[in-house]
Amino acid sequence: MPFAVGVIETQGFPAVLAVADAMVKAGRVTLVKYERAESGRQYVVIRGPVSEVKQSMAAGIEAGNNMPNYGTVTTHYIVPNPPENLAAVLPIYFSEESEDFWLEEMRALTQP
Repeated sequence: MPFAVGVIETQGFPAVLAVADAMVKAGRVTLVKYERAESGRQYVVIRGPVSEVKQSMAAGIEAGNNMPNYGTVTTHYIVPNPPENLAAVLPIYFSEESEDFWLEEMRALTQP
């Protein structure tokens, strides 16, 4: 099953909270990373089947852009089928913190 990584960056915490909430509710994805960037920007990273990531990203972008006076989506990107070295080097890999929320299909990605 092809997997993807999706990332959405927002300006402001309320927007990133709305984005993350919408993404995990819209599709079978796992939130694998949250981080603060510079100047009040925040970003969240999800992983899951390509079709689910696309669906979740659309919901997240819509939610983040519907936060008048509380923030907005500044950028977003989807990487379908990221190579192993990309996942190992960038902060997009499944972490121990997110392990309880992995889909069974994702567990197979972490097994040798």
